[in-house]
Amino acid sequence: MTGADVLLLALGAVAVGSGVLVVATKHLVRAGLYLVLCLGALAGDYLVLTAELVAWVQVLIYVGAVVVLLLFAVMLTRAPIGASADLDRPGWPAALIGAGTGLGLTALLVDAFRWSTVGLPAAGTAEGIGEQVFRSWVLPFEVLSVLLLAALVGAVILSRPDIGAGGPVSARSEPGLRAPQSRTEVVR
Repeated sequence: MTGADVLLLALGAVAVGSGVLVVATKHLVRAGLYLVLCLGALAGDYLVLTAELVAWVQVLIYVGAVVVLLLFAVMLTRAPIGASADLDRPGWPAALIGAGTGLGLTALLVDAFRWSTVGLPAAGTAEGIGEQVFRSWVLPFEVLSVLLLAALVGAVILSRPDIGAGGPVSARSEPGLRAPQSRTEVVR
């Protein structure tokens, strides 16, 4: 086992452990921070595998943008920062389903490859990756950007109680207030 193998396994263990903490914690903000740790460990795995471009895309898009958007939405919607009682559900059904799915996929992959070695293709270039992204993956990226924009607009709408509650309150509808009669009265 080489040093790269040990580092790959260590970063993988950190990613799996923090991924488990994301779904197991009762604190929403801590779950977001564990998600940052998990995605950062995955970026480290990509670096060990010499996929630098994918690692930096992982850091910039997932760690930088998606997690910041998640934490921003949590702050805008005034979600509870501490432990939440409604998150206290039994976790054994999900753990059982996850473990069964993981074991099933492991058995399927072991049976499919039977520990055979697979030749790796030649390393790609940034030009080739850019060509693929801008030719065949433009639409999914645009759909994702619209989805993230809709999530941000939804978070702002949920955080503002005055939106959707009948519009702005006019001075005429408030008791004891009178509307200005002239333009000079508005200026004063």
